[in-house]
Amino acid sequence: MPMIEMVEVAPRDGLQNEKTQIATADKLALIERAIAAGVRRMEVTSFVNPRAVPQMADAEAVCAGLPERADVTYIGLVMNARGAARALATGRIDQLGAVSVATDTFAMANQGQTSDGSVAAAQEIIAMARAAGKTGQVTIAASFGCPFEGEVAKERVVAMAVELAKADPVEIGLADTIGVGNPEHVTSLVGKVRAAVPGVPVRVHFHNTRGTGLANVWAAVQAGAVTVDAAIGGLGGCPFAPGAAGNVSTEDVVYMLERAGIGTGLDLAALIAANHWLGGVMDRTLPGMVAKAPPFPRQDGANQ
Repeated sequence: MPMIEMVEVAPRDGLQNEKTQIATADKLALIERAIAAGVRRMEVTSFVNPRAVPQMADAEAVCAGLPERADVTYIGLVMNARGAARALATGRIDQLGAVSVATDTFAMANQGQTSDGSVAAAQEIIAMARAAGKTGQVTIAASFGCPFEGEVAKERVVAMAVELAKADPVEIGLADTIGVGNPEHVTSLVGKVRAAVPGVPVRVHFHNTRGTGLANVWAAVQAGAVTVDAAIGGLGGCPFAPGAAGNVSTEDVVYMLERAGIGTGLDLAALIAANHWLGGVMDRTLPGMVAKAPPFPRQDGANQ
């Protein structure tokens, strides 16, 4: 059976835009539930200015409480060298996740630098990770469209990938930060990036703002992406991207891929249970669809 690696991003991207402060203990409980469901790579927090993203103000406390698991890669999202130093100082982050942004306007809103500046910062972050004996990866945000500048040329994203590959990241992610992508665009861009940096695996990150998230995941996998970001329950959004809605739901992606004969290594029933638990913490029903539907096939083997 072919396999796709899943990266769970609910503890960071899923929660970062929530107005109600989530307790550190609940964040750690979410991380533990994800691990119990089979997650082996997870974005656990971000090391950013707490005034800009208050939900991530407890980054060090989250790291201090992480389960000791040699088989789990904990990712810390960082925007600059200062954030990278904070993440490395915890001693618990295995991989630094850098972010480059495909447009100047969004890059300035998101991290106070130009698009080219965000590439240089990501290269520095990856170098810091390597120097500390860790790994580094980078995501190109707004790869499929920008909330401020509109369409983003595929050639711009490809050129950024080529430049970022010089820093030797373990992968390059393509993010549809505001959920404007479509399957044809995804197929084309994933193919172009893979051809331009053939030695670097491609990861994808989709938001379901306009209902195309799952279709885009399928297109990316068929085009050769090997890793997919997703968030339990479909939570998520970017504080600096107007109108951005939730990530593709982990349980929805797992249902789709597993039913199509593509393994993920994750336990769907445990993910659905985690969705329901997290909905209780958030005091609302979460956007993910599979957790709202009856099981299929039925556990007694009968069809519904």
